[in-house]
Amino acid sequence: MNNRASAKRLHLLHLHSTFDAGGKERRSTSLINRFGKAVDHSIVSAQPGALGARAQIDAGLPVHFPFGFPALAGRFGVRRLQTLARAMQGFDLILTYNWGAMDAAMAHALFGPSMGLAPLIHHEDGFNADEAQRLKPARNWYRRIALARASALIVPSVQLERVALDVWHQPPARVHRIGNGIPVMNYDPARAKKARPDALPRVIKRPGEKWVGTLAGLRPVKALPRLVRAFRGLPEDWQLVIVGEGPEREAILAEAMRLEIGHRVHLPGHVANPAQATALFDLFALSSDSEQFPLSVVEAMASGLAVASPAVGDVAQIVSAENARFITRPGDEEALGTALLQLAQDETLRRRVGAANLLRARSEFDEAAMAAQHAALYAAALGLPSFP
Repeated sequence: MNNRASAKRLHLLHLHSTFDAGGKERRSTSLINRFGKAVDHSIVSAQPGALGARAQIDAGLPVHFPFGFPALAGRFGVRRLQTLARAMQGFDLILTYNWGAMDAAMAHALFGPSMGLAPLIHHEDGFNADEAQRLKPARNWYRRIALARASALIVPSVQLERVALDVWHQPPARVHRIGNGIPVMNYDPARAKKARPDALPRVIKRPGEKWVGTLAGLRPVKALPRLVRAFRGLPEDWQLVIVGEGPEREAILAEAMRLEIGHRVHLPGHVANPAQATALFDLFALSSDSEQFPLSVVEAMASGLAVASPAVGDVAQIVSAENARFITRPGDEEALGTALLQLAQDETLRRRVGAANLLRARSEFDEAAMAAQHAALYAAALGLPSFP
């Protein structure tokens, strides 16, 4: 047993590629909230100003954002990695997230034993646009070495599990697939009947309107201009509402204006409670070039919505069997548009598919099971019978 961990309150160090609001951050903050006041947390972002997800953490929890922590990203150098390793001393468990924190994993692999560093668990959730189509060989090599001393590697999807085993050559005992989960009952479709039409900033749902909605960071890998193009064939009473924030905002609006549907495309920005958005959606869409186990799809399903999406990551396995034919070939804009149109034109079909998705979300994707699996792995790394 780790005597240090058992003798005092546990202190976890979270090293994120970014801590802006997104799928992995929602999972991380939901786990922090579930662990409650029994555990201290220190959170570092590789992008120092990207801390938008801190608003999702319950008030009063012992969560810290340490000032002056060494940069997680930079030129490779032994001295820099030593400095990073020293900053990781004194914690009970080190949690790293995605490529942006891989230098911290490398520092742990090189200097962990000599500096007495705590166990490290790495969480990998997918790839940005630069690796959406093809993984970079140099990064694959780096990951293999950096994860050499990791106690566990957690991935959410079958695709990433295969990559971890076959490309990064991780031992099977180290790799753990844990699907993402949400508080399913918070998305009860009954909320839709009570949803305020002005619940989102900068957009109001008017009587008679129908909304195709999505929840996404406005980043290139999400291919949201493609969604605008796929949407353009829908009837005039349909609006496209893209909830999220990011650098692609102007490109999305420009594409809507080019297609002369700017009046039907709305970008209300980030919404702290996704259930407020999905309660107003009539249909959910995804257009990404790369995903693994998108929380937004599970949130849509828990809200009783049908989903039109490319077959990226595990999306085809996440949705219900009734929804399967609306999961299209990746990158096929025309097929995505056809799926959207079929669902938009048939309310009975939308409701039937949405009801099947709701049943699947409630039976398979509640966050309680996800949290229990994470807690078991954290406990094993710490040599404790339970966590927290």
